[in-house]
Amino acid sequence: MFKHILVPTDGSELSRDTARRAVSFAREAGARITAFYAKPEYPVSYYGEGALIDPTTPEKFAELAERQAAETLDFVAGLCESAGVPVDRLSMTSDIPYQAIIDAATEAGCDLIFMASHGRRGFTALLLGSETNKVLTHSKIPVLVYR
Repeated sequence: MFKHILVPTDGSELSRDTARRAVSFAREAGARITAFYAKPEYPVSYYGEGALIDPTTPEKFAELAERQAAETLDFVAGLCESAGVPVDRLSMTSDIPYQAIIDAATEAGCDLIFMASHGRRGFTALLLGSETNKVLTHSKIPVLVYR
């Protein structure tokens, strides 16, 4: 059975529902959880000087991303602590979320990735979220998709 589960989360409602289900699954399996959040890279304009000026400095952007990661991971950690499931928090900065998820699972030594079918990315794929689909395609670690 699975003993160490990576639960990637983006803070969306589906992601929160998935975290609740993952915690229940982990409790039943006697597994521990690593909650994971992929922080976005600072957006850079490629359209010429001053074309798309973002008033947020890279430092402020990083601070906001770190705060969002902490809040999102704290939610999952709270669920785990309430259920008596051991939990670690992990975040990394990447604009390639699927690769960050796979790297995090490998780095943490997870034997299962438990993730939502869709994230916040909108309708980039009709039946299955594009990041979820990419994790399924590229991961050597088993993936459980929650809908």
